[in-house]
Order: sequence, then structure tokens, then C-alpha cells
Amino acid sequence: MRLLVTGGSGFLGRHVLAEAARRGHECVVLARSEAAARTVAGLGARPLAGDVGRPAGLAGAFGSARCDVLVNLVSLGFGHAPGIVAAARAAGIRRAVFVSTTAVTTSLPVRSTPVRLAAEEHIRQSGLDWTILRPTMIYGAPGDRNLSRLLAILARTPVLPVPGGGARLQQPVHVADAAAAVVAAALRPASAGRCYDVAGPEPMPFTVLLRHCADAVGRRTRFVPVPLGPAVALAAAYERLARHPGIKAEQLRRLAEDKAFAIDAAVRDLGFAPRPFPAGIRAEAQAMGLR
Repeated sequence: MRLLVTGGSGFLGRHVLAEAARRGHECVVLARSEAAARTVAGLGARPLAGDVGRPAGLAGAFGSARCDVLVNLVSLGFGHAPGIVAAARAAGIRRAVFVSTTAVTTSLPVRSTPVRLAAEEHIRQSGLDWTILRPTMIYGAPGDRNLSRLLAILARTPVLPVPGGGARLQQPVHVADAAAAVVAAALRPASAGRCYDVAGPEPMPFTVLLRHCADAVGRRTRFVPVPLGPAVALAAAYERLARHPGIKAEQLRRLAEDKAFAIDAAVRDLGFAPRPFPAGIRAEAQAMGLR
């Protein structure tokens, strides 16, 4: 199978390319920069010049790829979905897998949520043989933007405040497992017309997640519950002052929501088999040199 991948040089994308290669499939990857082209070429994929933010030349690029399936890993939160769908249709690519996020289910007023939901609806009405995957928080390798920073903090911190107390549920998914689900969806036409939540094997309270992370780096960290409201206010002030804030108020607000999702459909249709969180986070800590 020949896959046309957008977002292939990103964190999830690199694992999708590796998984596709492991299964013996060829990937052509849209690359908007020389650095991205070098990254995907180093993973055995063929880079193709193009940018989803410039839809005028997208159809030509998609057509020249001569691929069987589109795998879109570019965020649906930037409004690019209509251009990507139009380019796929113009290139004659009917089968397409789009990666969204379970974050669209939040009750919080997040600016990108209406954009993502509109993108999902556009995909459903596109006429393509589409599949939408919604991963939860992705972890599992250095630089995952989620738990790598937490592991690094826990490795040197004996006491950690927990905004909101940590009782709400979390269900992170290992990046290799998410990548396997993406490739499986691309190769299984029966998944067309379906939307799948892609999460870890079971939800856990945030305090349990924290304890597993501390165990992964060999620390006996003390977790201290603190009120969520003041913590959010402090994070918002920090966010306004910092050029590159390490934490955002929105991230803390989401600690007030359960993030628990049924994965039965993905298990049944995609052969999805996510690894237990303790094993995945220990492997990440080891890869970071923290274990």
C-alpha cells in the first residue's frame, strides 16, 4: 500500500512512518521545509514538497504522489480540512484517515474546539471513504509535550502541588499504540465512515497517573492537593508574562474534567491493543535517562 501522509515529520507522524515501514508499506510525506524533508527521508519515506496552509498547489502535489490512501496527521484546529479534502478529491484519493482529538469533547470554551468540530463534520460530508481517529493525551517518548516534562520535574522534585486534588480520570495512550491504530485504519476499508476514540486500556485518577510517573523515575514524591481556581489564576498570569510558557491555564482547567473513553470499537475494528500505562511510562523514563 502507498500512503500519502501529511504531518509526517511531527511527533505522532514519525511513529506512523515507522509503523507503516515495519508493515512493509510505502509512505509519501508532504514536507513544507527542508528540515521536515530530511526528517521523513531519514525514516525511509519519500518527501514531497507541499504545505497544507497553501491549498492552491495542494491538489497538484497530492496527484503527483499517486497514493492509495491519505493519512492526515496535521491538526484539524487550524482550518485546513476543506483544502485537504478538496485536494484529495481532485487527486482521486477516495480513502482517507484523519486524526482529530478527544479534546473536542471538552465542555470548556476552548477556541480551537469549534474549528475541529467543523472540520470533522466537513470530513463526514466530503464524499470520501473517511475514518476519524480521536487519540487522548499521547505519551511514550522524549519530547511528547505531555508527560516528558512531568517526568523531568518529578525526577528532581520531592513535593508537587496537584491542582484540584487529582481525582479526575485520565487515559493517556502510548504513541506507538496510537500510530498502530492510524496505520490499521488506513489498511482496513471496513473502518470507513467510523470515528474511533483511541486511548489507553483503562482510565485512572490523575493522582494514580502521577504515582506511576514518580515510580517510573524512582522517586517517592509527595503530592499535595491545592485548590484549582488560584492555580489557574497563577498559570494565566504566568502565561501572559512568559514568552514560551511551560504550562497554560487551559491545561489546568482540564484537570477538572474526566477524560475517560470507550475503546471497544477500536479494539474490535482496528485490532487496537494499548499497553498498560505503568509499562509505557517506565519505558519513556528510561529513554529519557531518568530511570
